[in-house]
Amino acid sequence: MDKNTKKTPPALITRDWLAIERTKLANERTFLAYFRTFMVFLGTGLTIIKMHMFVRMEWFGVLLLIIAPIVLAIGVYRLIKVRNIIRDHYNV
Repeated sequence: MDKNTKKTPPALITRDWLAIERTKLANERTFLAYFRTFMVFLGTGLTIIKMHMFVRMEWFGVLLLIIAPIVLAIGVYRLIKVRNIIRDHYNV
């Protein structure tokens, strides 16, 4: 057999397809956790800034507003990266 000849991977059985789907769903659940964290940081930051009784903590609200889009960007990046790894590894 020639070294340049590529072996074709064996056909996936139902159990393998289900495992791939579970992995995809776990990836989406992880993204949703990032999104929930983004929403909580955003909402808490806005609340702290708008409420007058938290004047001393206004810096914390601003910090949360700065961190919120960073958390969302990390979540989107990770979602796409893991999706591509799954697609490339399993050829689906």
